[in-house]
Amino acid sequence: MVTRRTLLAAALACPAICTVAGSAGRRLPPEARGLWAAGVTVAYGTRSLVVGHDAEAALLRDLASRADAAALTVSAVLRRAVRPLVLVPRTSAEAAALAGTGAVEGLAALASQGRVIVLPGAFARLTPVGRDVVLAHELTHVAAGTEGRPVWLREGFADYVGYLRSGLPTRVAAAELAAEARAGLLPSALPADADFAPGSPRLAQVYQEAWLACRLVATVYGEHALVDLYHRAAGQDLDHALEPLGLSVRALVTRWREYVRDELTGAKGNG
Repeated sequence: MVTRRTLLAAALACPAICTVAGSAGRRLPPEARGLWAAGVTVAYGTRSLVVGHDAEAALLRDLASRADAAALTVSAVLRRAVRPLVLVPRTSAEAAALAGTGAVEGLAALASQGRVIVLPGAFARLTPVGRDVVLAHELTHVAAGTEGRPVWLREGFADYVGYLRSGLPTRVAAAELAAEARAGLLPSALPADADFAPGSPRLAQVYQEAWLACRLVATVYGEHALVDLYHRAAGQDLDHALEPLGLSVRALVTRWREYVRDELTGAKGNG
């Protein structure tokens, strides 16, 4: 997958921002050591830790506040405490190195090795609501894990949590898919893993399809049922994971197509 707590004494010693120059790192919490040789800045939230490399103090404070809120949302869904570690590298190259990936262009944040890595340039271009959605999405990946599940389920589940407290209308959050639905184009199958590849022509739509598939399960069967499905899917094929809900993949797709139509067009019962 491409999460924590500092000592209370350290947080009380510098309740807002701690800046450390040089490599000794004596005032750094353990999670922040060894990341960069100098210019390390730390912000403590109520339940989060944000570590930046030459990052502005205001950005770190804002991220700590948003990470605290995201942690509350993720914790409520997963039914266990979540304490975010957020890293803010100076450059995209640093972010890629931290994540162990070749490129991070176009990303505002990503989850890697138990941490959320924020790319400050792209993150700053998001709306305030968008920042909250992205943080909750990536923190869900960190806290819930991603391995062994189809991409649509892990991305749809993370978006389900990300949008949960956003207040965004469904047709706004899924604007691209809504335009297709209004034109009579409804999905015929759950998104394949390859549909999520960077540069895919319907990338926005497949994320929205995945989100609405997970939202359907939570709406009809309850949020706990969605969480349990997510956990089961890590160890078995999707048809078996769906059995406790009385569903098969085929039945889920049928209900999901109707749900997409109803939610995005308001044309309930018409096709």
